[in-house]
Amino acid sequence: MSEDTATLPGYAFLSYVLEALCEDKDQLSIDGKKDELGILLTIRVSERDMGKLIGKGGQTVKALRTLLRIIGGNASERVNLKILEPDSAVSTV
Repeated sequence: MSEDTATLPGYAFLSYVLEALCEDKDQLSIDGKKDELGILLTIRVSERDMGKLIGKGGQTVKALRTLLRIIGGNASERVNLKILEPDSAVSTV
């Protein structure tokens, strides 16, 4: 995480929520970048925390995206959330 990432709109909120939600805090990573399309916050959590993050029927992640959109609107920025697959989810055949 760079110093600029922590100052992006929505980063502090997302960090606070995910710290409370995730059990494997050592596998939690939040990365942010800003470009002409807006702000992209990319998160990676452990495989066992993925279910909590997504929620039943995707309700939790949908709510997070809605709140990030509101935070972005207050800062006149478009904030998007991307969830990366856990490393352990890659199967070997």
